[in-house]
Amino acid sequence: QVQPAESGGGLVQAGGSLRLSCAASGRTFSGYTMGWFRQAPGKEREFVASISWSGDITYYTGSVKGRFTISRDNAQNTVYLQMNSLKPEDTAVYSCARKYSTGTYYSKFEYDYWGQGTQVTVSS
Repeated sequence: QVQPAESGGGLVQAGGSLRLSCAASGRTFSGYTMGWFRQAPGKEREFVASISWSGDITYYTGSVKGRFTISRDNAQNTVYLQMNSLKPEDTAVYSCARKYSTGTYYSKFEYDYWGQGTQVTVSS
């Protein structure tokens, strides 16, 4: 199994949109809930969103609800994060990971196989 690979980050003005992708190998991805996390400079890594294997159960942290949408394409072993109405406080490195346990969906300790991350910078 190999780490997922994120892409799609970049520099965008406040109010803009970005779509992040997380491509994983089938053995890493198949059957698992996947999550997106972010880490801003000087801050702890925080939960952003997660999606179940079937795609019917999703969770979001409060600050992104209504603005971000997580989705997945199991045939392509890819998870997406559509980010709209971006704010400067969304600036961070965004990483995806696989949820390997049955613990809380928002805990980073319940995830493994972290990608390297993709930088998202939102200017005001």
